[in-house]
Amino acid sequence: MQATIKIKAGVPRMPKWRMAAPVDFEALSDEHIAIVGANGCGKTMLVEMLVGRHPLLGQDPVYDFSPSKRELAAENIKYITFRDCYGGDNDSTYYLQQRWNQHDIDEETPTVGELLEQEFLLTGKDMPERRAFQEHLYQLFGMDALLDKYIILLSSGELRKFQLTKALFSHPRILMMDNPFIGLDVVARGQLDDLLTTLSKEQALQLVLVLAKTDDIPGFITHVVVVDQMLVGTKMPVAKYLRVKKPRPASVLTNEKRDALLRLPYKADEYHAREVVRLRKVSIRYGERTILRELDWVVMNGERWALSGSNGSGKSTLLSLICADNPQGYASDITLFDIPRGSGETIWDIKRHIGYVSPEMHRAYRKDMPAIRVVASGLKDSVGLYVKPTEEEYEQCRWWMDLFGIGHLHDRNFMSISSGEQRLVLLARAFVKDPELLILDEPLHGLDDANRQLAKDIIETFCQRQNKTLIMVTHYAEELPPCIDHHLELKKN
Repeated sequence: MQATIKIKAGVPRMPKWRMAAPVDFEALSDEHIAIVGANGCGKTMLVEMLVGRHPLLGQDPVYDFSPSKRELAAENIKYITFRDCYGGDNDSTYYLQQRWNQHDIDEETPTVGELLEQEFLLTGKDMPERRAFQEHLYQLFGMDALLDKYIILLSSGELRKFQLTKALFSHPRILMMDNPFIGLDVVARGQLDDLLTTLSKEQALQLVLVLAKTDDIPGFITHVVVVDQMLVGTKMPVAKYLRVKKPRPASVLTNEKRDALLRLPYKADEYHAREVVRLRKVSIRYGERTILRELDWVVMNGERWALSGSNGSGKSTLLSLICADNPQGYASDITLFDIPRGSGETIWDIKRHIGYVSPEMHRAYRKDMPAIRVVASGLKDSVGLYVKPTEEEYEQCRWWMDLFGIGHLHDRNFMSISSGEQRLVLLARAFVKDPELLILDEPLHGLDDANRQLAKDIIETFCQRQNKTLIMVTHYAEELPPCIDHHLELKKN
């Protein structure tokens, strides 16, 4: 049987890229493989070895891409990373509020349609059968509705659809995807599963998925490789993996930490509002596109809301209004903590009482600083840290990092840790000031099974305290904590 990728006793030349032991890996041409493991265990480092990003001592990976006529790994392997669904590695100019600020868009900013057409023409000849395939992908992912949108305005789910469409244009021999289903709504996840199943059967396309959420293993996967504590395990059939894998824990937060969280002292300057959020006939439009239409919504103190809707229905836009990241919010009838917007209270006064995490924040947070300073920035409501925290504030940060199981990352550079570990750091940032209103937009993206349960435990325990209100967005119903007691579903206009 043909081995498309083979590594024997692989050791990267650079020490910082090395696993705990030499790597043995072989992918046969009829296999579709899931690489699974905990956050920070080395999954991404393994994939970067497979695609040739980390040169090895001795023999580099051996490839056999037949029947493809292309020779280079870069031509035959497409790798969509976790970061790609938040804008990509060339997104250094992105800032948190950019998606909502249309005045920052100039005439040279490309639309989705322009970028996809450029990629289509770069990856092959303009032939009728390729155009038919392009149209099929557009219909499958609903791309026709996105073609006139600027790329910086896409939601995380829409960005994921864009990246997948672009990657599939070139008909790669091997498609590798890091957590491919995150950010996608239920319908889109099913469509992607169906598409990949079809492509794996009808075309010479081998699929390698990197998964933190192990109940996301789709039916077309044939084999699983477990990475644990920087060790690459032996490839096994998916049926065997499903038999031996440990069940997801029912609870992860220890009783000691739960009690410590419940005993946290309350702040002297807390807001004790009856109505935490009130929107009256709020409409948001971008050009000819209406995102929200005359929305009325009231969130009372102590309520725990689930906010749902398909990709592009306006969930993140709605939250950007509450967090004052969207300039259209200043022309809308919005009251926060019983205080009408524009009545004299500064937005910075209000932000001190809101804890927030979102895909946009993860996209914007590309800061070359220790993880503890990222957490500390939550005390200052800034992306980056421009005021030196006190030792008492640093102790507060350490407490929350320990609660989220990332105390060992205090001094690690934020950009050097895994995407799942980054998400835990951003969660600690949202909680660090013990806010009265907690806004969690897709908070569990990229977290492994244990860390997803830990985050759910912390959210549930936090909301048992007095004067705490929650708004949470997720496309996975099982990620919602038991405390959820209200639900708002947004429909596309």
